[in-house]
Amino acid sequence: MKKSGLYIQLFSIHGLIRGECPELGRDADTGGQTKYVIELARSLGEHPDVARVDLVTRLIQDNTVSSIYSTPVEELADNVKIIRIQCGGRKYIRKELLWPHLDEFIDKTIKLIKAQGHIPDIFHGHYADAGYVAMELASAFDTPFIFTGHSLGRNKNEKLLASGLSTREINKRYKMNKRIDVEEKIIEKANHIITSTRQEIDKQYGLYTNSGGDNFTVIPPGIDLDNFYPYYHNKLDSDDKSETSKQTRMTLLRELQRFWADPQKPFILALCRPDQRKNISGLLKAYGTDKNLRSMANLAIFAGIRKDIQVMEDNERNVLTDMLLKMDYYDLYGRLAIPKKHDFATEVPELYRLCADSGGVFINPALVEPFGLTLIEASACGLPIVATNDGGPVDIVANCQNGTLIDVSNPKEIGEALKELLADQEKWETCSRNGINGVRKHYSWHFHCEQAILCYEKYLPQLKHGSNSAANALSKQASFGTRLSALNKLLITDIDNTLVGDKESLADLLELLEKNRETMGWGVITGRSLAMTLDIMTEHDIPMPDILICSVGTEIYYGPDLRTDKGWQQHLKHLWKPEKIKETLAQLDFIYPQEAEGQRRYKLSYFLEDEPELLARVYHCLQKAKLRCQVNFSHDMFLDILPYRAAKGKAIKYIQYKWEIAPENVMVAGDSITDEDMLRGRTCGLIVGNHSKELEELRGQKNIFFSKHKYAAGIIDGLTQYKFL
Repeated sequence: MKKSGLYIQLFSIHGLIRGECPELGRDADTGGQTKYVIELARSLGEHPDVARVDLVTRLIQDNTVSSIYSTPVEELADNVKIIRIQCGGRKYIRKELLWPHLDEFIDKTIKLIKAQGHIPDIFHGHYADAGYVAMELASAFDTPFIFTGHSLGRNKNEKLLASGLSTREINKRYKMNKRIDVEEKIIEKANHIITSTRQEIDKQYGLYTNSGGDNFTVIPPGIDLDNFYPYYHNKLDSDDKSETSKQTRMTLLRELQRFWADPQKPFILALCRPDQRKNISGLLKAYGTDKNLRSMANLAIFAGIRKDIQVMEDNERNVLTDMLLKMDYYDLYGRLAIPKKHDFATEVPELYRLCADSGGVFINPALVEPFGLTLIEASACGLPIVATNDGGPVDIVANCQNGTLIDVSNPKEIGEALKELLADQEKWETCSRNGINGVRKHYSWHFHCEQAILCYEKYLPQLKHGSNSAANALSKQASFGTRLSALNKLLITDIDNTLVGDKESLADLLELLEKNRETMGWGVITGRSLAMTLDIMTEHDIPMPDILICSVGTEIYYGPDLRTDKGWQQHLKHLWKPEKIKETLAQLDFIYPQEAEGQRRYKLSYFLEDEPELLARVYHCLQKAKLRCQVNFSHDMFLDILPYRAAKGKAIKYIQYKWEIAPENVMVAGDSITDEDMLRGRTCGLIVGNHSKELEELRGQKNIFFSKHKYAAGIIDGLTQYKFL
């Protein structure tokens, strides 16, 4: 592996990603983007300015898919790896169901970065889900965030509405509102956005409120020209073809010819995932209703990989079922080939060449096509194309002059474009030749990576190759992610009557924390809200700590700019039903809500008299309603209802997990019964000399030290006792 150069993390989370024989077309989530990111990772790894590339995706352990997807690390090259991280369970699920689990993915990626001691120079997200992950990681480490959308929600939403789906149906299936909201944030936060076409910038990103910046660069993807070579090479070099190539060709011929009554005709080829947006239905209508087109050419539709349509996801099942029904309705037997599978690595390039050999045409009938990788693949093999006049194909045809652009929502227009290319031999030859030459000129991975590296390095003017490790990245200006990744000790202390109470000892403690900041971080933990926490810190001239845990452990923030820990928020969300809790407790006339400041997203606060019987009634009321939550009663009057996963101790445990800090390297300090749960953990517990009498029962407990010194002096005593200084 190269010792100096850029360390790039690419993120592509959904779908099935593997280095060898990618299962393109297996489902709606395993398409062109999968191939794009694998080839991009390999090509970036070959660049002289790049030391390391990680392609980070989701780990899947599911008997219905290959075991390779459960392998944590897969090497693509000496300095290029696929890294798989588990989130949202282990089963394979479609991308729309991943949104609630992305914060878990972020937390585990942070753990990975902390464990390896090397922070990436660039976080580059592909598609909205991975864009969100890359955005949050870049924010944590104050590192450049690059985004490639591949497709965007607003544009897709318009097309789906035009196809007849209702807004309700679209949101139910595609979680479109969530996606669009995230895309708006991504566009706002991204340092740079890479698109495949100019049309993406104008017509797709242009639909977004935050798209007015100048941080866009058009860099088309490349293809492997050794694999996608022109069809006539087979004729010129027929003696040099390997037996494997000949066998592949014969396998495809046999598969296609078993569908066709007249296999000598040219054929129209479509290759896509079984997705409504791919408009297979429109192509079948165009072919089925045009008698002349049916007489001129056969049709072959490779719509992904299928075994049993009945057990497929609704979207794929509906598309494939409709395809079979239209085949019957238009009586396309003997004319339409619908093979059940194809091997992308070996069969697809040969499939393009077979189609070109027959004098056929490739069509991409998709309603939405941000780029159109299959179009340049087909063109590289010498196959003329027909595609939508809205999206990436506009740039491809402008560059290559290799086919016809149409309104794919109009079946008659599809039919006319196909017939023209099939009938006009001179136009067919011109488009074929132009496509071969144009792809070689405009679409190479070498060119793509050169341009991408220029975009990356634009945001790394101070980069010193080989020195960006967590151990060397500490400074007062370091991001919270960089700082916490490098620390090996952590102090977490309560504020009231622990951190504050004695001005002189507080000043001494703050001075010690500053002197030891390269190895020890610190944070505060309190029942106070964030605003009230900041107020008391300001009152006592306390600088911003590394971590603030507020509202009885329900909120975690990172300094210096108070970044919310979204992973913790997502963790608390499980089974939390605040409206139902409010409705249930409203039945009790002996409690009443605290002021608005006391109410938080994950903390409902009330006043309650110090009567054991009344507290018992609160418990009973919540249990009867089958509401899973925690009840905290403190200072003889304050009642807090929290998610069952929330507590001071649990918040600290979560931080230990996320930032890979061992319990013995964390000291927690408190003074009252509200600190008991965090003091009872496996960490180093410190109880100050001015503690409440309720904590006396903890004397003799393992890992708990009772200091004789009060307030901050007690904390200093604890740091000395546990050898943190």
